[in-house]
Amino acid sequence: MKICTLAASLIVIGLTTGATASLANDEPIKPIQPPKSINIGMAELGKKLYFDPRLSKSGIMSCNSCHNLSMGGTDNIPTSVGDKWQQGPINAPTVLNSSLNVAQFWDGRAADLKAQAGGPIANPGEMAFTHTLAIGVLESIPQYVREFKVVFGKDKLDIDQVTLAIAEFEKTLVTPNSRFDQWLLGKADALTADEKAGYKLFKESGCVACHNGEAVGGNSFQKMGLVEPYKGNVPDGRSAVTGKDADRFNFKVPTLRNVEMTYPYFHDGAANTLTEAVDVMGRIQLGKKFTKDENAKVVAFLKTLTGDQPQFLLPILPPSSDKTPRPTPFSK
Repeated sequence: MKICTLAASLIVIGLTTGATASLANDEPIKPIQPPKSINIGMAELGKKLYFDPRLSKSGIMSCNSCHNLSMGGTDNIPTSVGDKWQQGPINAPTVLNSSLNVAQFWDGRAADLKAQAGGPIANPGEMAFTHTLAIGVLESIPQYVREFKVVFGKDKLDIDQVTLAIAEFEKTLVTPNSRFDQWLLGKADALTADEKAGYKLFKESGCVACHNGEAVGGNSFQKMGLVEPYKGNVPDGRSAVTGKDADRFNFKVPTLRNVEMTYPYFHDGAANTLTEAVDVMGRIQLGKKFTKDENAKVVAFLKTLTGDQPQFLLPILPPSSDKTPRPTPFSK
């Protein structure tokens, strides 16, 4: 049964993570916790904005276009498609559990979800609008004007309010209650023997040095190709933000939560399967060549990290006013 409101979703998240931890304190991976201090009204507004294509120049793209909540919070293609069907330069990271990241984007150029939320709207290769035009669209829709005033207590809309609301919604997109979390919390039969063996390999091989914590990653930047050079597409990465040559080829470590859903893998989307991704990471990051059996066990473990997906009905978007611009998909 689908849950109709965001508030109900948060209640369910709280119920599914209420067990007493047993193994959790002794393991490098921690169970997902429910979000804290969510402003429900702001999050509900942010949900509408997240799904609203009117924040794009074409009128057909939304945040959900590249971070689809029915597809693990991504788009399942190597690099995302933007305005006028432009192929983007990098793989879209999942939005699920993104509130647990040390920073946003692969290179960490946005400090938090609020800073990230405004980027795609004005990026000419993504939604290709401007913040000014986006605010103009929202101000032309009376229902949005009323809702912004209720949430923020101001007569004037601005982009700061838009990004705050979207970020508040994204904070709710956590995925607790994976089978691995159930095992951490004391359910001994939540994992099979092969899945437990895969986790043992994951730890003993050194994967947990980067993939740890609640998000099983997302909390550090690491060089792509520590032992062997990566042969795929390697842009400057973190050095484009810091200006330091030592940060070249460094990327934010991706979360492994729901990883079976977020294919293809890596910043360039070059690995189509988990089997391929585990093989490449073993060789270039750890100097380890997994056998076919070892690889299969690690993959089996990774699939236990899929948690409860966000459950709510799509928002009913405010109707357009007569003044709302109606661009076509091919407008210039």
